[in-house]
Amino acid sequence: MSKQQINPKELYDAAAFGMSQATVDLESGLVFVSGQVDWNHQHETTEQSVEGQTRKALNNLSIALTAAGSSIDQLLQVRVYVRGEIGEQLEVLAPIFNEFLGKSRPALTGIGVASLASVETLIEIEAVASTK
Repeated sequence: MSKQQINPKELYDAAAFGMSQATVDLESGLVFVSGQVDWNHQHETTEQSVEGQTRKALNNLSIALTAAGSSIDQLLQVRVYVRGEIGEQLEVLAPIFNEFLGKSRPALTGIGVASLASVETLIEIEAVASTK
C-alpha cells in the first residue's frame, strides 16, 4: 500500500501526537481524516460552545479534505463525537451539518462520549472521503 500523509500548515501540528491530520491511500483514493476539533496551533480551543466548536471543527475538516485533494462533496462517512448525550445537542447540530454538508449527504454517525482530546473540547469530527 502506498499512502500520503496530509498535515496542512493551517492546522495544528499533529506530529506531536504521532499522527497526521489525514492519510490518503493512493491506490484506492480514500482519504481518512483524523478527528477534527477546535484547536489552534497551541492545542487550545477557541470557542466555548458546541455550536462554535462544531463550526471550527468542520472548517478544519474542510481544510484537511482540500489538502488531501478531496472535498465536502466527496465525503463518504462522517463520525461526530459529542461530549455528553448527543440527543441533547441535535437541535444545535442538525442545522450546522445541513448547511455544511449541503447535498453531499454522507453516511453520518453521532456518538455521545464522556471525554475528548481535552477538558475544553466538546466535539470531534472524523471522516472518510474519496479523491476520485
